[in-house]
Amino acid sequence: MRLNKFIAASGVCSRRKADVLITDGSVTVNGSAVTGIGMQIDPGKDIVEVNGKRIKPAAAHVYYLLNKPVQVVSTCDDPQGRRTVLDIIKTDARIFPVGRLDYDSSGLLLLTNDGELANRMTHPKHELEKEYIAIVRQPVTDIELNKLRNGVFIDGKKTYPAEVEKTTEDSKTASLRFVIHEGRNRQIRKMVQAIGSHVYQLERTRLGPLTLDGIGSGEYRELTQEETRLLKGE
Repeated sequence: MRLNKFIAASGVCSRRKADVLITDGSVTVNGSAVTGIGMQIDPGKDIVEVNGKRIKPAAAHVYYLLNKPVQVVSTCDDPQGRRTVLDIIKTDARIFPVGRLDYDSSGLLLLTNDGELANRMTHPKHELEKEYIAIVRQPVTDIELNKLRNGVFIDGKKTYPAEVEKTTEDSKTASLRFVIHEGRNRQIRKMVQAIGSHVYQLERTRLGPLTLDGIGSGEYRELTQEETRLLKGE
């Protein structure tokens, strides 16, 4: 089995993140550091360690849909001691979030120990739809909406075309619904900044076929078999 696939199957992280861990020297096989992501191992014989901790294949895959509240970190731990998404979900499985929502954003987040599924969901070629509701400062003109739809430059690179519609508006704020296929860092906030506005509130309401229907803030549930099948493209 390829080393990066073994690490992902163990629930440590996605395969792409495993590649990073391997190339930066954080992974050892039988006590020797490796940097080649194409390395083959025998899971039954070879001892694999990530940052000094031995890993083993996960016994079973689990999948949790969380409605993340604001002021919760979308990581497995936080050096600043802030509450993390793992503090909310009660499980003995070694799960991790698929992608992230920033500290001040809320909404749908998937957590799992299935590194292969995480890799599929975060890989650009699969173009998984992500839907957000953003409350922004000041009204938004049709010209600005078209800019957002056609793509704006953030971090030196133009965003892909997006679905953007204005759902409500008053003299001080507007509510915008976004559907995007990318997963760039703080993308919605930066897109709104590119038209001279600011996001007050941001919630992710959909991730592919998954929605927040029936899930209150801070609540979570396991995925159904049908939802898991759809995410895997089966």
